[in-house]
Amino acid sequence: MASGNQLKALIKSYKEGDDSRFYATAMQIAASEAKKGNKNLATQLRDLIDEAKKNTNIESSRYAVPIARPQGELSELLEVFYPDTRIDDMVLHEETKNSLSKIINEQKEKRKLIKYGLQPSRKLLLVGPPGCGKTMSAQAIAGELKIPIFVVRLDGLITKFMGESIAKLRLIFDAMKENRGVYLFDEFDSIGTTRGFSNDVGEIKRVLNSFLLNIENDTSESIIIAATNFREVLDRALFRRFDDIVNFKMPEKKQILETTKRHLKNVSLDKGFNFDEVANQSIGLSYADIVRSCNDAIKSMLMDNSKSLDHQVLLRILSDRIQY
Repeated sequence: MASGNQLKALIKSYKEGDDSRFYATAMQIAASEAKKGNKNLATQLRDLIDEAKKNTNIESSRYAVPIARPQGELSELLEVFYPDTRIDDMVLHEETKNSLSKIINEQKEKRKLIKYGLQPSRKLLLVGPPGCGKTMSAQAIAGELKIPIFVVRLDGLITKFMGESIAKLRLIFDAMKENRGVYLFDEFDSIGTTRGFSNDVGEIKRVLNSFLLNIENDTSESIIIAATNFREVLDRALFRRFDDIVNFKMPEKKQILETTKRHLKNVSLDKGFNFDEVANQSIGLSYADIVRSCNDAIKSMLMDNSKSLDHQVLLRILSDRIQY
């Protein structure tokens, strides 16, 4: 049977009209019964929960979760905002930007695709080194489509209690049906690692299996994005669940020059400022490192009361960052 705390939480969420927490608590009770060996009862509880959700009119329910302010259990799992970022704000390799533009255009023209029995790409895996634009690209997709981005808080998703993490993950996928948006699973390798790893935690294996099932069965209109720095550690079964895999690369000289010039366009530069030398010094750094270095150079100029930025200052900062 359910514990006293679970029953109190169930009754309290019902009283307050917090549907999200009510269903999450009910799923926890079902998971607890399954763990005790009461599989029939657990199955019946899950079926009742699914039936209750189907019979809930989300559009008219006065307890629907507001898009900009997740309530109850969701408030611990999702961080939401409307990004201003656009694709043109970003400096990326041409093939990466083309892949993102294709995804956005398919979403904007999805009625045309549906008319011919096709679906726009909306389950995406972003792969590449840290600081190379994966998170910002997810924000740009949301910004271009004028929908919110929901960032999944993995620290709130993974718990030590068997079955609880799976119930929370299911709650997130239920939210995708109710509130269209971009749902970002950042640093996805923390739950998407190969199931054969000897040091893997049992609960994480169960979460990965649940994610595979949920993403395959998802029929919402939301865009699901998983981002990782470590493609090689991901479970191979993940890749076929995604519609598109977008690869991100470290910036080369062309992208470094564009990034630096964009970031310093509103700053007065010394007459002999050498962008080419700055770009050569920046090879091996990520976009994020280059932007931070530019910011540090601008702050140094302001703190020294200088009227213009000397490229030697930026070179010195870049050199220090390369050694990190």
